[in-house]
Amino acid sequence: MPKLKDTYPLYLNNKAAQPNTDLEVTDKFTGEIAFRTALATPDIIEEAIAGTVRATEPMARMASFERQKVLEHCVSRFRERYDELAYSLCVEAGKPIKDAEGEVDRLIDTFKIAAEEATRNYGEVQPLDISARANGYMGMWKRVPIGPCSFISPFNFPLNLAAHKIAPAIAIGCPFVMKPASKTPLGAIIMGEVLAETDLPEGAFSILPASRDGADMFTEDERLKLLSFTGSPGVGWDLKAKSGKKKVVLELGGNAAVIVDKDADLDHALERIVFGAFYQSGQSCIGVQRVIIHEDVYDKFKSMLVEKTKSLKSGDPKDRETFIGPMISDKEASRLKGWIDDAVDQGATLLCGGGLSNGNMLEATLLEGVPRKADANWEEAFGPLANLSKFSDFHEALERVNDSKFGLQAGIFTRDLHQVLDAWDTLEVGGVVVNDVSSYRVDNMPYGGVKDSGLGREGIRFAMEDMSEIRNLVIRRI
Repeated sequence: MPKLKDTYPLYLNNKAAQPNTDLEVTDKFTGEIAFRTALATPDIIEEAIAGTVRATEPMARMASFERQKVLEHCVSRFRERYDELAYSLCVEAGKPIKDAEGEVDRLIDTFKIAAEEATRNYGEVQPLDISARANGYMGMWKRVPIGPCSFISPFNFPLNLAAHKIAPAIAIGCPFVMKPASKTPLGAIIMGEVLAETDLPEGAFSILPASRDGADMFTEDERLKLLSFTGSPGVGWDLKAKSGKKKVVLELGGNAAVIVDKDADLDHALERIVFGAFYQSGQSCIGVQRVIIHEDVYDKFKSMLVEKTKSLKSGDPKDRETFIGPMISDKEASRLKGWIDDAVDQGATLLCGGGLSNGNMLEATLLEGVPRKADANWEEAFGPLANLSKFSDFHEALERVNDSKFGLQAGIFTRDLHQVLDAWDTLEVGGVVVNDVSSYRVDNMPYGGVKDSGLGREGIRFAMEDMSEIRNLVIRRI
């Protein structure tokens, strides 16, 4: 396997800088320090924001093909550094190596899509002569970069969630500062290293691991015109309240539900639900947390789920046979273990799992009969936990999905087109996935949620729209 360096820099105004080695990043399986990175101080963050202001005009004036060339360079270099990127994820995030490789594939896809979209920033010609007073008038509009952007990304997808902010910013022509998660900064730092090889204007980007206190500058500075945050609802809504006049895009997670109807292909549903619930130890904002099963197939499908879940291999994420790796920290594993135990104390049945070892190795867990307002059902588990319940009427199941303060994505396993359309009309979520799990995502689709799951949409073209504003031109023919 590739060898990681002992220390890594931050990137300030396109250049590597090593002011300190204050941030210790651990191997999430062994708990040992894997490497150290530089930690941005307030004066460094200030310098980076000032750099984005200086870079605003040069970035906006870059030709489409020039921005495309930068993104194509990234695609090429990420392919060359594929093994290194995957191994870094395995170490800093504890992500099983096969899943880490899948995230590198998505990183490449995301930058490839952005390279294609960089030359498709279209506008529109609009007739204005809708009445006599506007006779002889016509209009045109185009999209222009919004200006300096601020990005804050989470620990669970250190490559791809950072890419969904960085790649569209380059494609549309916005300079940016990025704060990666302190537990998993390396993916973004490697992206900075690759971007530093390009001809982007000075100040076009800064990659700045920083303390949580440092996030205030990423949020409140009025020179920044957009804040894109992915993380917990509590932090996200607080940042929005502090963000002032800037545009804000939030992706805040959920407790996603999947419906299994009586006509579903149960073997297919089994494979996908086990994956959706326990992939990356359940640390996905669209991971399957609630499984709502028709009463006619409930007992059979419950037995299938328990047997399959018990067969999942836990252990070292560097082992290619491992499916369940460590959670991101002992604290998070202990939190979810407490939720599971509390649900059982309130009357839920533990079907399998629930054990905690090595501080952050929580077993894949299935519960049934979890009380509605128990944390294990009502809050975002963000770990290897799924709850089973049964339904008799499909519309009852839809109401159960909507009985949540979150609304990111939902899955439905059915062959009935009418029920699919009913779900699409009824479910209060950002996306409905048919015959697959809530955790399915393709990187060019509109992605985001409603209610406490956030606002705005990711997906390259949709992110580019958020990172731009419309400039209108009105012409009177005389």
